[in-house]
Amino acid sequence: MDTMGGDLAESATGRGTAVEFVYRPTAADFEEALRARARRTWAGRAQVLMGLLAVPATACVLALFFDTSPAVWGVTVVLSLIFASVGVVMALRAEARRMFSVVEPFGQCRMVADEGGAVSTGERMSFTCEWSVYRGYLETSRLFVLFGGERSAGVAVLPKRGAEGPEDVERLRAILDRNLKRL
Repeated sequence: MDTMGGDLAESATGRGTAVEFVYRPTAADFEEALRARARRTWAGRAQVLMGLLAVPATACVLALFFDTSPAVWGVTVVLSLIFASVGVVMALRAEARRMFSVVEPFGQCRMVADEGGAVSTGERMSFTCEWSVYRGYLETSRLFVLFGGERSAGVAVLPKRGAEGPEDVERLRAILDRNLKRL
C-alpha cells in the first residue's frame, strides 16, 4: 500500500479507464455495510448467530441448574432472545461508529479506480490499493463494500452518492466484477 501523495489522475489512469467518486463518509455508510455483511457473508451470519445464541444458551443452562418450572424456563428463553437481538443490533451500530471514527478525520474523500486498483485521497492522507488486497465485494442500493483478503482484514466502504452519475456507478461495477468476486 502506497501512502505517498501525488497526482491521482496520473497514478490511477495510467492503467486504463478510470472512474472517480467524491464523497464524505458517514457512520450510516458503515452501519449499512455491516448489516449487508451480516446478511450476505458466512462470517457475518456466524457473528450474528453466535450473538443471538449465546444469551439464550446461557439462560437455558441457568434455568436447568436452578431447576425452574417450564413456564419460567420458557419466559427466560423468550426474554433472552429479545435481549440478544437488541444486543446484536447495538453491537453492529457500535462497531460502525468505531469504524467511522477511524475515517472521519480524513474528511471529504476522492477515490479514483481503474483495472489496477484504487487511489483514495482524503483531506489528510492518501493511499493506493491493488485489487489483490481485497477478496471480494458486495453491493447494496447505496454502497459498494469491499472486503479485505489474506493481506488485509479491513472493509472499504464506497458510497454511490460520490459518483457524478449512474454511468460512473456502472463503470465501477464493471471494474469490480472483472477484478473481484461478487459476494
